[in-house]
Amino acid sequence: MQRRAMTIGIAAAAAALGAGVAGWRLTPGAPAAGAEQALWTQQWDRPEGGTVAAAAFRGRPLLLNFWATWCPPCVEELPLLDRFYRERQADGWQVLALAIDQPSAVRQFLQRQPLSFPVGLAGFGGTDLGRQLGNDNGALPFTVVFDRAGRIAHRKLGQVKPQDLQAWAQGV
Repeated sequence: MQRRAMTIGIAAAAAALGAGVAGWRLTPGAPAAGAEQALWTQQWDRPEGGTVAAAAFRGRPLLLNFWATWCPPCVEELPLLDRFYRERQADGWQVLALAIDQPSAVRQFLQRQPLSFPVGLAGFGGTDLGRQLGNDNGALPFTVVFDRAGRIAHRKLGQVKPQDLQAWAQGV
């Protein structure tokens, strides 16, 4: 009986430690000084040609998503983000996905799974931008929500869930 109680106690402690480490790893760090302002000066090539400039998104809420074709949670959340964009576009919401990937892989992916919102080819340099915005370990997916004034309102490291989008839509 005592051995069983001790085993349960150790298992509970291990679970709590694991949850704590996971929470710590999935908590974005503080954005670098000037990161918000620097974002609005950037532009990226688009998979279909041309460029997309961050400045074009200023003045309305923006969900900025860092993703890659080789990242299963990224690929899994894209239809949810696409649906959010289509449903909230009339309310002023914008979505921009920055691909941390090879342009050819992104183009092939988008042929199979088109998206309604713009995609920028940030390449591996996009990891630096993500780090400036608080993604200290460079993990994907990483999502940053900006309010109408262009300030960071929310950040999430890991896969976006419907309840995240609902809370963000109400709070920005």
